[in-house]
Amino acid sequence: MSHVAIVAAGLEIIGGQGIQARILARELEAEGYRVTFVPIHPWLPRWLTGVRRIPILRTIVNQLVYLPSLRILAQADVVHVFAASYWSFLLAPLPAVIVGRMLGKRVILNYHSGEADDHLAHWGILVHPWLPLAHEIVVPSQYLADVFARYGYRTRVVRNVLDVSRFDFRERSLSVPHLVSTRNLEPYYRIDNTIRAFAILRERFPLAKLTIVGEGSEAQMLQALAGSLGGNGIRFVGRIDPEVLPRMLDEAELFVNSSVVDNQPLSVLEAFAAGLPVVSTPTGGIAELVREGETGHVVDPNDPPSMAAAIERLLRDPQRARSMARQARQELEQYTWSRVREGWMVAYHGTKTCVELQAF
Repeated sequence: MSHVAIVAAGLEIIGGQGIQARILARELEAEGYRVTFVPIHPWLPRWLTGVRRIPILRTIVNQLVYLPSLRILAQADVVHVFAASYWSFLLAPLPAVIVGRMLGKRVILNYHSGEADDHLAHWGILVHPWLPLAHEIVVPSQYLADVFARYGYRTRVVRNVLDVSRFDFRERSLSVPHLVSTRNLEPYYRIDNTIRAFAILRERFPLAKLTIVGEGSEAQMLQALAGSLGGNGIRFVGRIDPEVLPRMLDEAELFVNSSVVDNQPLSVLEAFAAGLPVVSTPTGGIAELVREGETGHVVDPNDPPSMAAAIERLLRDPQRARSMARQARQELEQYTWSRVREGWMVAYHGTKTCVELQAF
């Protein structure tokens, strides 16, 4: 029986990687694998938890605890490392990749960031010498595979996996314009554009509501913007437990996303699973998920009036909206464990190095 060590963010870190890691661990254990989860932000004694509020000190203390924790990789057969871009790549994934190779383990680098193009273009020796250490680079979308290919890397595409059973699919009447956003409150998700689109929509639909799920660095600014534009129609609920998310989606009628940097967001897949019609920008790998007139409406980034108009089209043609939601739900079968399982089995048990660095 194989032993897989998964190095990833825990659920206490905002974002989809922690959720993906937990789903993967559960499915592997059900297959009979032994799984060890290695958090990139390890548990700290109570007397040290306060340092996580001090940026530089937080990083130093975390590394002092995280790096020794990688000794546990010696027990594994496969080291599966979730990775993002920039300093995050250097601080957490890279040490795990290096230790895994030093210990003679099969190392899988599972890269998720929508910022990959900029990362690979501008970080030079801080990224390129290290990527070939992985036996395989696995990405969740063809979009990221194409980005890596431009820099001479061959990757394996294994889609994100979603536990569809957590969500109750229901068709919306769209009689109540209740929008929901489940992206973090960070600049590249452009929640401000979602709020501006909602303000335009509310001029035509005075009873419209917008629920914003998530937290982040722009929370205060966005709440002020919402107060000035959206009146009492906008509700911020902050961060919620993943177990509560299906209920939040069930209460809504439409899902909206305004991101300008992205890959294959779990939030869009979750909206599909719940039966929510989707209006989104086509950023990154989202273009593979949301196709105009088929699985949702696509709008240009940074164009709130277009987003408002697309939402209005769904509200005025609920039959078409429900048809697109049904099509989106059918395509979710590609993201179930039964469909992605083979990709991971090949990545874990492959005998050839599937990463090639070419001259560039």
